[in-house]
Amino acid sequence: MEMIPYTVEAREDTGMNNAKLGIWLFLASEVMLFGGLFSAYVFLRLGAPAWPEGGSILSVPIATFNTLILIGSSVTMVFSWTALKENDFGKYRLYLGVTILLALLFLAVKSFEYSEKFSHHLYPSSSTFMAIYFTLTGLHALHILGGIIVNGYFWGPGSKMWTSDPERFTNRIEIAGLYWHFVDLVWIFLFPVLYLL
Repeated sequence: MEMIPYTVEAREDTGMNNAKLGIWLFLASEVMLFGGLFSAYVFLRLGAPAWPEGGSILSVPIATFNTLILIGSSVTMVFSWTALKENDFGKYRLYLGVTILLALLFLAVKSFEYSEKFSHHLYPSSSTFMAIYFTLTGLHALHILGGIIVNGYFWGPGSKMWTSDPERFTNRIEIAGLYWHFVDLVWIFLFPVLYLL
């Protein structure tokens, strides 16, 4: 069976393999998506005669806790990739499993935060601020869910690739890690913009 070229080796024209080039192009489109939403937020906020402080409506301690969860999940994601580079599949499974559990914890805390807003009759239709809050955090939560699905696949059935092609599997975990770090980075921007300013 002939392999598709440049799945592991770098292409001569870009210096990257196909998967890494593909994820960087995908992440560029994601930067444009979130960049457009952040720009809309800035324009709406600048044009508003009065704007609520996020901390007066939103829970800064809960958001701080969620920020620490995501930073921790980025660390364990790196550890899972490093474990594969060291040929330690057991540690890889442990660290990726912790990454998935931290992501699930993030979503659980976020759903608790949403339920608190709903119990106080705060909906996207309540104000421009709440519409922006639910749009940005909801879209981010969908990206977290996507990361959980991908990482869950590589933790479970997709891990069979480790026995047949470990170098390619390690490459795939690096690509999944780049996506995961992007999702975490988006939250690092969302947290101060929505909760602190």
